[in-house]
Amino acid sequence: MSTFPLTIATVDKTLFHGAAVSVNVPGSDGELTVLAHHTPLVTTLIAGEIRVKTEHDTLTFPIERGLLEVSRNEAVVLL
Repeated sequence: MSTFPLTIATVDKTLFHGAAVSVNVPGSDGELTVLAHHTPLVTTLIAGEIRVKTEHDTLTFPIERGLLEVSRNEAVVLL
């Protein structure tokens, strides 16, 4: 299983920082799944739930809105 570095953060704290197998986010144009080596992109996020799959667990984070940036095999979600 390929993993990639993922960070999910708010202005004042980091909610997740580590290796992810996949992350599903509620994009403004529909649900989006990011895997390792995903094409670079920037998109806005709407209210919903982020689901992070790691090698050992699945984590969920409810959100109201945010921004996703994928570049250089790394993903960052700012809430």
